[in-house]
Amino acid sequence: MSRARVLSADPRAVAEAADILRGGGLVAFPTETVYGLGADATSDAAVAALYAAKRRPPHNPSIVHVAGRAFLEPLASLDAKAERLAARFWPGPLTLVLPRRPDAPISALATAGLATVAVRVPAHPLALALLEAVRLPIVAPSANRSGRVSPTTAEDVAAELADAIDLILDAGPCPIGVESTVVDLSEPDRPVLLRPGGVPRAALEEYLGPLAEPIRDEARPRSPGRFASHYAPSLPVRLDALEVEPDEALLAFGTCVPRGAFVTFNLSPSGDVTEAARRLYALLRAADRSGARRIAVVPIPAEGLGEAIRDRLRRAAAPRPRAADAE
Repeated sequence: MSRARVLSADPRAVAEAADILRGGGLVAFPTETVYGLGADATSDAAVAALYAAKRRPPHNPSIVHVAGRAFLEPLASLDAKAERLAARFWPGPLTLVLPRRPDAPISALATAGLATVAVRVPAHPLALALLEAVRLPIVAPSANRSGRVSPTTAEDVAAELADAIDLILDAGPCPIGVESTVVDLSEPDRPVLLRPGGVPRAALEEYLGPLAEPIRDEARPRSPGRFASHYAPSLPVRLDALEVEPDEALLAFGTCVPRGAFVTFNLSPSGDVTEAARRLYALLRAADRSGARRIAVVPIPAEGLGEAIRDRLRRAAAPRPRAADAE
């Protein structure tokens, strides 16, 4: 495949991207969370091409994006809890894992053969315009190699996937910067927070009550972002650093910044977790390219989007799979 073109977002580019998706091609596009890599979720061949481009393991399900509630009807069954969450948080950075309809026109690869499907309606205007133009459910995991740092700009996508996909739509940096929150509602009496993300836990618990924790080390994850090692830069990552070594790149937060790092990047000098989430992946990539030997990260508070930041950093710092087990 030749090198992907990068087009600035406008109606003509959206129409071209929709044509590519309907023809089985791969298009990267921005959402409010991160850039996604889109493929026709109803096509086995298109989804297989996406998984090959990302080097994504087949037992890792992907999120299906739709333009609105009406497009969800053929795919999944919504109970009263799901309806309330959809009415409150869609369009937005919330993914719901729901019972898949037996006749849902979705590739089994997109759902990893599960009886559930992960779905969301994104809030980014370009993503919605593309979904409305293509009028198909679109599977759209993050537009990067599997397990690596998610992209928040078109340049990030091009650096990893330009030779493996057809088109990149560029609408600038993503405003949230971490992936959607994923809630499993497939068991009505036990809502489970599978992945913290753009919608904080507290906002969801106003509607659902306390959220259960997922099973650790599940053999078949029900959503993306569940592997122990994920969102990982090339360099090793050290968490909750109160001191820093001279060969380490430091990710600081707030005004308490340890001295002596090889290079320092501050996620949010004002100590704002929303700003830190928006800058997290860009600064992880910058630290990875800095020439340091390791990345050290100061403690991040767990409130609000801080829970999602800590989840991503914990997975980035986890031991990497051996080559034989790599994704």
